Parts: sequence; C-alpha cells; structure tokens
Amino acid sequence: MRAALWFMSLFALAVGGAWLVAHNIGTVTLYWPPYRVDVSLNLVLLALVLVVVALAVVQRAVLAVLAMPKQAKQWRQQQKERAAYGALLDALTHFMAGRYVRSRKAAQLAVEKEAAYQQEEDARLSHASALRTLAHLTAADAAHALQDRAAREQHAQAAQTAIDQAAPTLRQTLQEGVDLRAARWALNDRDAAGSLNLLEAMPSALGRRVVALRMRLKAARLAGQPDKALETALLLVKHKAFSPDVAGSLVRGLLQDWLQRVHEPQAVAAIWRKLGSAERQRSELVVACADRWLALGGDAVVALQWLETVWFAWAQNPSRELPTQSAQLALSLEHALTSCAAADTRDWLAKLETAQRAQPRHAALQYVVGVLCLHHQLWGKAQTHLQAAVVQLQAPLKARAWQRLAQMAEHRGDQEAAMAAWKAAAQAQ
Repeated sequence: MRAALWFMSLFALAVGGAWLVAHNIGTVTLYWPPYRVDVSLNLVLLALVLVVVALAVVQRAVLAVLAMPKQAKQWRQQQKERAAYGALLDALTHFMAGRYVRSRKAAQLAVEKEAAYQQEEDARLSHASALRTLAHLTAADAAHALQDRAAREQHAQAAQTAIDQAAPTLRQTLQEGVDLRAARWALNDRDAAGSLNLLEAMPSALGRRVVALRMRLKAARLAGQPDKALETALLLVKHKAFSPDVAGSLVRGLLQDWLQRVHEPQAVAAIWRKLGSAERQRSELVVACADRWLALGGDAVVALQWLETVWFAWAQNPSRELPTQSAQLALSLEHALTSCAAADTRDWLAKLETAQRAQPRHAALQYVVGVLCLHHQLWGKAQTHLQAAVVQLQAPLKARAWQRLAQMAEHRGDQEAAMAAWKAAAQAQ
C-alpha cells in the first residue's frame, strides 16, 4: 500500500511539472551592456536546481574528505575491539575443549588487546569491564585446571579490580559470578570449610540459587556436616533439582548418615525436633528416624507417634509413595508395632483394619494388619490377611509374609505347609 501511494505521488508530481513547464511562457532578461540576453524562465529554474544539487554534492564530498581521518581512526578502534572479543571467544572455546594452556594464553591476549585499546584517545569500548572480568575469570579457570594456584589468585584479583570499575548495572552480576567461581575452586581443592565460608558470605538471593545449593551440598558432605547437607538437600528437592527417585535416595542417605553418627535415643529425638513440618511428612525421613530410634533402644510408642504422621496418607493413597518407600514404611510399622505390648497397640489394630477395609487392594497395608493380628494372637485373621497379601506383595515384604505364614504353620503343627511356606520365602528373597 505504501509503495502504491509513492507511485501515485510521483506520477502526480510528474504531471504537475509537465503542465507547469508547458504553460509557463515567462522569460528572464539579463542586461549586460551593451548586451541583452532573454532566457526562458523554465531554463532559469532548471539552472537553479542544478546549482543547488551541485552545491549539495560538493558539500557532502568535502565533509566526507574531512571525516576520513576520524573514520579511519574508528575503523582501527573497531578492529582492535573485534580482536579483543575474538581473543575472549578463543579463550572460552579452548577452555571448553580442554586446552587450558591455549585458553589461558588467549584470555591474556584479550586482556592485553583491551588494555591497548583503552589507551587510545576517545576509546569507548562497550562493556569493557565485563570483557576484562570474563577474560581474567577464564584465565583463572584455566590456571585452576592446570593446578597453578598463584596464577589463579592473580587473575581472580584482577577480575575483582575490573568489577570495581564496572557500571552499577553490571557490577552485581559480575560479582556473583566471581563469588561462585571462588567457591567452586575451593570445593575442587577439597577445602570444604573455605567453600562453605564463601557460600555463607554470599547474599541470600545468590545463596538460594540451585548452583550455590549444589555446591553447598557437596561441601557439607565433604566437611562431614550431615545436618547442613540434609537441610541443603531438602531445599534442592523443593527446587526440583533432582528426579523423585534420586531425591528420595539422597535425602534418605543423608539422614541415615546423620543418624549413624549418633548413639543415644536422645540424640535421635533431637534430630527429629529439628525436622520441620514438611520434612515430617516425608515417609523416608520418618522411617529412618523411627528405625534408628528403635535400634538404639528407644520406646516403641514414640516411634509409633512419629510414624503416625505419615501412615494415614500412605494407607489412603498407596500410589503416593514409591514401591521402595512403601515397603520401608511397612517394615518400620511392623517393627514398631511388634516391639510394643499388645495392649498398647489395640487402637492401632482398629485403625489399620478400618483403613484396610477402605483399601482392600493395598497389599502392604494388609501385610501390616496381618502381622499385627499375629502379634495379638488372632490366628485366623492373621492367616487370612497374610495369605491375601502375599499374592500381590514384592520383595522384601513377600519373603517376610511367607516367613510369618511358615511360623504360623509350625505353631499349629502343619509341617508340610510350613516347609512349603519356608521354600516360598527363600524363593521370594
């Protein structure tokens, strides 16, 4: 549409000009004694237009000639700027390829070219501080890979100096990058305490980022601080930094590591009190605390109180837990329930039977009900529940269910059924 309007305007201008020239009969008389010259007005107008065009062309030519030294200087500066950025790209490329010596040389070359460029008059390199910082950081990374700590610290200090000269809009981002690099270097040097100190000194917003949390987790594990490692792992799980399987295994392993370092029930209770409400809803953590509490001779009633925070959700929704976690929760419930006196678990028997009737296909729950019935010497109910559950159970619950059935068969003197059950238990393991 715009092109059509332009064509229409040009056609109208051409028509108007042709009409004006055709109907313009005026003349211009020039007196130059003793001469007189009569010239058409159209010719005079054309001459004026040509003179104006010629003057404009001459002016532009003169300005172009006068601007050539400045343009040549700008071109040289641009070439030097491109050389500095090119050297930085080479340094990054070599570092990614594992050529650390070449990477450090290219980074140093980028710093030298940027410094030479800044010495020129009217030199204005965009993001000069960022270029220097990245070049020094790349050189420091390469020196770190080459185990040259002196060069690494030298380049890190130079990067910090460049950050101090950067614009306020870039200073924070560059500083965060240097801080994270320093923490990673300390961690790679197996200086767990130094890495943790650097991470703790970071602003809270930076310390909550996934990359910082991952380093804190590694440093805490390296420093032998399972409490801090577990706290960090829970934050990473909240940020969905791990898959569900990996997250459950990691958190359970860290808590078990922490629990293995304590040797008194009171210490386990202290760990339990440190867990928040969200952590107390995680079955793998509750099971680990309850199992360690019972292993150290703690009161089974207390373990049941801990397990009560997760068993109801597990009973109502079997798919809520992974198969491994479901089996661990069932085993922990079995251990705690059978460690109590029968009189102390009557309420549990009623609650578990009610939950099992609501979820008749929950094999693990039915197994726990059968074991508790056996603990109360309700032989018929125990036999019914265990026989129904053993068909759907997987190891290790399947093997334990067959063992319970074998013990019940031996108790009633049915040696043939007992042998068959013991054989099935061995095959299920």
